[in-house]
Amino acid sequence: MTRQFILILFVAMLACSISSCSDEAKLQPLAADATILAFGDSLTYGTGTSRKNAYPSILQGLIKRKVINAGVPGEISEKGLARLPGLITRHRPALIIICHGGNDILKKLDLSKTKNNLQQMIDLARQYNAQVVLVGVPEFGLFLNTVSLYDELAAKNNVPIADDILADIIGKNALKSDYIHPNTQGYQLLAKGIEILLIASGALPIE
Repeated sequence: MTRQFILILFVAMLACSISSCSDEAKLQPLAADATILAFGDSLTYGTGTSRKNAYPSILQGLIKRKVINAGVPGEISEKGLARLPGLITRHRPALIIICHGGNDILKKLDLSKTKNNLQQMIDLARQYNAQVVLVGVPEFGLFLNTVSLYDELAAKNNVPIADDILADIIGKNALKSDYIHPNTQGYQLLAKGIEILLIASGALPIE
């Protein structure tokens, strides 16, 4: 099976799974000049590829809107929560894509505190009238299941979630650079999956 075929098949699976959830959480349409803040840790920064191939850069090209890469490798959610207000006031994003908590999971920190930190990130975004999308992060190990707190937060706050995208990517050797980070092709699929989610949720037009 060629890598190109794997990518095509994977995108088709993403479109099918995400579009099936399109009747759930909705977003307001993003203006053509909207700024999007991609907020997170190394998975947002692009560890495993170059910065130009990190998912925020690829997503910017896909959706023709400014996407700021605000990923900091190794950051835990407590530090991220402290960093977020300054980014919001500086960039005034219309949408924040939160992909955080992976280092909490790796370090086996108290996930109830992680959940609370992520909730405060969502609350901060809404205080500044920014919409939110969550990206679920899996437990890194034999079974790559998305940690349940992400679905719980998405349901509680009625926000769209890219639920199993990272788990599916990291579960395929052809799409990862190490055991926790995608490679260039993996980040391309992550960006494509988020684009599909934004279309399904109403933030972007169907073209």
